[in-house]
Amino acid sequence: MRLARTRRTLIAALFAPLALLTPTTAHAATAATEHLPVRHAAGETVTLPVRDALAELTVSDEDRAGYSRDKFKHWTDADKDGCNTRAEVLLEEAVTAPEVGAKCALTGGSWYSPYDDLYFDSASKLDVDHLVPLAEAWDSGASAWTAKEREAYANDLDDPRALIAVSAASNRSKADKDPTEWLPPYSPYWCDYVTNWVADKLRYQLSVDPAEQAALAERLAVCPDQPITVTLAR
Repeated sequence: MRLARTRRTLIAALFAPLALLTPTTAHAATAATEHLPVRHAAGETVTLPVRDALAELTVSDEDRAGYSRDKFKHWTDADKDGCNTRAEVLLEEAVTAPEVGAKCALTGGSWYSPYDDLYFDSASKLDVDHLVPLAEAWDSGASAWTAKEREAYANDLDDPRALIAVSAASNRSKADKDPTEWLPPYSPYWCDYVTNWVADKLRYQLSVDPAEQAALAERLAVCPDQPITVTLAR
C-alpha cells in the first residue's frame, strides 16, 4: 500500500507542471492566431474599423527597383465614351458641372480641393491625384502585378477614394510621398486622408513599410475609429 501511494504521488508530481503549462500554451497560440492578418478574396466586400484595417495590412520594407511611371498605363477611356479617367473624375467631383465639348473638353464648372481647402473655376488648375501614388503602389506590391492589373489600379473609378481632384500645387507638393513625409496642407482633412489611404491599400492588398505603419497608427489614434467598407480588387 505504501509503495502504491508513493507511485501515485510521483505520477501526480510529474503531470502537475503539464496541467499548469497546457492552458498557458493554448492561450498563447490563440493570442498569436488572433493577431495574424486576415486574408480575404478578391471581389469580397469587407467592413471594419479603420484601425483594424491598418492591422490587416502586411508590414514590409519597400523596394522601388525597376519603377517607371510608364508601367502604369493611365488616363484611359475604359467605357469608350470619349472621356478619359481624368475627365471622369473631374465630372464626378465637380461642385458646379462644367460644359462638355468635343473630345470631352471641359469648360466652366467649379471644384473643391480638400487638400488645401480651396475652390477652383477651371479644370486646368486641377490634378487628379492617385491617393496612393503609383510609385508607392509599386514599392508596396504592384511591382509583381501584370501590366493589366497596374492599368486597372491607375484608372480605378470603382472606388471614389482611389482618385481625387485636387489643386495642382498640392498634388505636386505631395509627389510620391507617403504619410511619413506628407500630409495635406489643410489639417482638418488629415483624418480623412489617412483613413482613405488605409482603405486604398487594403483594397489592393498593398503593404506598408514600418515607418509608414507607425505614422498611420499615430495619426489614426487621434482620429475617429470609423468603419470603412472596401471591395477588394485583389
